[in-house]
Parts: sequence; structure tokens; C-alpha cells
Amino acid sequence: MAEVLVTGAAGFIGSHVVDSLIEQGNIVIALDDLSGGFNENINEKSTFISGSITDEALIKKIFNEHNIDYVFHLGAYAAENLSHFIRRYNYENNLMGSINLINESIKKQVKCFIFTSSIAAYGDIPSPMKEDNEHKPCDPYGISKLAVELDLKAANKVFGMNYIIFKPHNVYGERQNMEDKYRNVVTIFINQMMKNEPVTVFGDGEQTRGFSHVKDVANTIAGSIKVPAAYNKSFNIGADESLTVNKLAKIIAEKLGVNPKIIHLKEREEVKHAIADHTRVKEILNYKTTIPFDQGIAGTIEWAKNRGPRKPKEFTNIEIRKNLPEGW
Repeated sequence: MAEVLVTGAAGFIGSHVVDSLIEQGNIVIALDDLSGGFNENINEKSTFISGSITDEALIKKIFNEHNIDYVFHLGAYAAENLSHFIRRYNYENNLMGSINLINESIKKQVKCFIFTSSIAAYGDIPSPMKEDNEHKPCDPYGISKLAVELDLKAANKVFGMNYIIFKPHNVYGERQNMEDKYRNVVTIFINQMMKNEPVTVFGDGEQTRGFSHVKDVANTIAGSIKVPAAYNKSFNIGADESLTVNKLAKIIAEKLGVNPKIIHLKEREEVKHAIADHTRVKEILNYKTTIPFDQGIAGTIEWAKNRGPRKPKEFTNIEIRKNLPEGW
């Protein structure tokens, strides 16, 4: 039985990873500052600690009080498009917070550090994106994720600390934050349609994305520590099937039985086609899509309907307002 630290444990993907780890019989220390997570997502069988990865003293205290075998680092503010306008906040949370964890993990000789990076670390390169491609991130969020990846590789070389890096993309499903208007297009569309509001689409809506159900992603991440061949490797993880944003809006509208007005906002700075290659994760971690999109989106809509529509929250720490996208 391993003692495991999970950051972002009350958040979307993190809470599902906690569930999977507990089902496997692990002892889970669940850390979250609840800035984007919710109390209702906390697994009662975990030991929950309310706090931030940016709190260096707290991180040291956790590692001193617990014999951490593995770290699953999912805590982040994952809003790549907004990151242009919250640069300091992005780097303090997504980069420096990660370094606090890596430092203590090296000191305490954890067996493996599992890091949830992002497809944003690739930037605008030709699809399908492969793990060994040159990375050219084009937003501060992707830059911070790539920086942590590089730091883990350096830590492995100098200190021998094992790591596993995952690059999920466009994950959706139950427990997604419906109150965040800057990210999570699936729940943004669902929320707008449930409130009978116009659906807002940036640009022409022909951006393509591969939408991945959270349980498929979380179960693979949680199980990776049992696969020695996965150590010190990076993995794209997600669905092979891709959809345009326009098609996504149409599918959700049909499931909800509504005919919303679509408003096309000014195109924002983003990667047009973000499709990843999943050969490595299939071969080494036996990744499979067990929840097809039609089933997953139906379950997500049912969950959202049971929760009811939510009022989007404004991000209060915008640092730069110049060129802020329309509607933000």
C-alpha cells in the first residue's frame, strides 16, 4: 500500500485520479486550494488538506509529516488562452508551485513524480502531435508546462528521480467546472444552452479538437505507476476522434433538445487544429477509449442538468486587459 500525494485533488481530473488511486488501495493525501475545485469532489476516504502548491512552507510540512511514495501533480490553472493576460499568476501557480513539489520530492526520494502537462506544450505544430516532436508553445500556459517537463528531465538526470508526463487534451465529463467561462468548452456550451443564452463561438468554429472522457484519462494516469516501462517517458493521452467546435455545439444542442442562437465572436489567438498521436500510450499503458463520445456527452449533460445552470465567475486577477478576447 503506497502513500500518495495528489494535487488538484478537488478539481476535475484530479478528483477522478484520487478515486481511482483509492480503489487501487492506496493511501491518498489530497491537496487543493479550492480555487477551481469543489468540496463535493473530495473523496471522503482521502486525507484532505486545504492549501496551495505555491505555499512552500505547507509543501515542506506535508512531505515531513507523510512518507510520500508517489506524487500526482494535477494542480494548475489550466486556461491557456487566458494565460496571455494573467502571466504572473500563470507562472507563480503553474511553474513555481510545481518547483516547490519537485524540490521536496527530490529531497524525500519519492519513487515517481507523475505530472499532468498539456497538449498546449506543443504549440502550433502540424497534427498529429507526437511526443518526440519539437515543442513550440505559443502561450504562457504551454510555456509553463513545458518548463516543468524539462525540469523533471533535468531532475532525473542529476538526482535519479523518476517521472511520468501526461499530455491530456480537451478532457470533459462529470465534475468539470461549469462556473469557469474561460475554459472547458463542453460545459460552457451546456451551461449556455441550459440558460437559453446564445452560444458563443470564437472565430468560424472550424477549430478541431479531440474530446476525451475524464474517466478514461484518470484511470490510465492512476495506473501508470504500476508500469515500469512508463517511467521517464511522456505520453499523449486522449481520444483519437476529433470534432469541430461547430459540430460539438450541434451535438450538445441535439442532446438537450434546443435550437440555440450561435454567435461567432472575433477569432482569438489559439491553435487551430490540436490533434495528438496516441501510439505510445496505447502500446505501453494499454490506453483505450472505453467511454465513446456519444455516451460520455450524454452522461455529462445529465450530470449538468442535475446540478442546474451555473453563473460564470469573473477572473478577478486580470493583469493585462489589452487585446482581451471579446466576451471576456
